[in-house]
Amino acid sequence: MTDRQAKIAVVTGAGSGIGRAVSVELLRAGWSVVLAGRRTEALEETAVQVPRGPWTAVRTDVSRPEDVEALFTAAVERFGRIDLLFNNAGTFGPGGVPVEELPYEAWRHVVDTNLNGAFLCAQAAYRRMKEQDPQGGRIINNGSVSAHAPRPHSVAYTATKHALTGLTKSLSLDGRPYRIAVGQIDIGNAATDMTARMQTGALQANGRTAPEPVMDVADVARTVRHMAELPLEANVQFATVLATAMPYIGRG
Repeated sequence: MTDRQAKIAVVTGAGSGIGRAVSVELLRAGWSVVLAGRRTEALEETAVQVPRGPWTAVRTDVSRPEDVEALFTAAVERFGRIDLLFNNAGTFGPGGVPVEELPYEAWRHVVDTNLNGAFLCAQAAYRRMKEQDPQGGRIINNGSVSAHAPRPHSVAYTATKHALTGLTKSLSLDGRPYRIAVGQIDIGNAATDMTARMQTGALQANGRTAPEPVMDVADVARTVRHMAELPLEANVQFATVLATAMPYIGRG
């Protein structure tokens, strides 16, 4: 992109994993990126991977409405508009806990981060995109193959990811009059710190524990960039990117 064509992205959960990879991919492609996450140090570690990239870091807990509002206010003040929200922040919650033993506080934490946080960020981005000139923008929600098929003992994570699909569809419909395109990327077994256990052994639907294949997180980042750089007249509504041999098709 030339400077004249440069776009502005907000990436949540930008301090690690998929959020870091997508932020770096966008910065290298000439985007200006607002890095959002709970740990400022981690956000800065993301930014230094592209030393000359235009970025700003905003410490944000996406489950807190006041943090989300401050994030998007800072983004507009710094760069003037918002062209993309990559709605990525999320948590698995406590892994391997049977549903009857899951504390309500743990359930609530996952819902507040994965679903309520995604809604708050989408709502804040939507408001700016509707009012800015030129009007419009793009929101890409980070779903999961768990938006389609659960893993054992993952009730909170799976429920929020299924709900995220409904959020995506509703936002996509409501955004049409304002040139706001909304899509979702469902990711399976990208190699990050959060998925490190997959390579050593993950509980399967048949009760066995088995290692699972993973893929390079850079392949996810390139897919997000492709979705992001489409003209607003085109939209990838849903994309699934996964390690080819992971147990998803036929899971269970």
